[in-house]
Amino acid sequence: MRCGSAAAVSVFVPARVVLCVPVLPMGLRVRCHGPTVGALVRRTHTLLPMTQELGLDNVVRHRIRGLRLARGWSLDTLAARCHLSPSNLSRIETGHRRIALDQLVAIARALDTTLDHLVESADDEDVVIRAQACHTEGMTSWLLSGERSLHGVTVAKLRITPDRPTGVEHLKVHPGREWFTVLSGTARLELGERVLLIQAGDAAEFSTMTPHCVGAHGGPVEILIILDHNGERSHLPPGPAAHS
Repeated sequence: MRCGSAAAVSVFVPARVVLCVPVLPMGLRVRCHGPTVGALVRRTHTLLPMTQELGLDNVVRHRIRGLRLARGWSLDTLAARCHLSPSNLSRIETGHRRIALDQLVAIARALDTTLDHLVESADDEDVVIRAQACHTEGMTSWLLSGERSLHGVTVAKLRITPDRPTGVEHLKVHPGREWFTVLSGTARLELGERVLLIQAGDAAEFSTMTPHCVGAHGGPVEILIILDHNGERSHLPPGPAAHS
């Protein structure tokens, strides 16, 4: 940076980096090497109205405060972990100070999260899940998770009819545990050498290392089931889809 009436600062802008640019003194110019900030934003982000930008900024601040409180940490504790003063951290949380990129990275690391998770959009595109039915013999399934095996867990609704194949040759064994609750009807759970009838409103949880199969008793049954990755592969067809 050269002194004078029209000083200039050279800034390298790497790809896919969110910048928080401070207010520059009058007469100070910024020269970017690589893609310009405008081109970078246009290429990697949809430009939002100012109200939405401010909304996301507030969400980030609430996330920082919420994650701090969830860990039972005081301002002093988090500030020490991310090498900020408690007063600066307080102003960041309350919106009285802009958040620089290096501060955001340090805060995310201290809170044991990622920068992407801290600044991800707060819109509702991934909130409402419109599941599509997938039919197999004697069973219709609806995937109720936004992604398959999200965080290692898949949630699905199953409608099972008495013509679903059951018996010893259809018992499954895989690592993990399973949980389901009966929404309507009566489920017939074959668990090893036992047969259990699970009524509407009741739930079942068991080790999936025991040979098992869920069928219907006395008519169709609807269940809500939580599966890990192994359970998903064993019990769900490859094609159910959920659309947000």
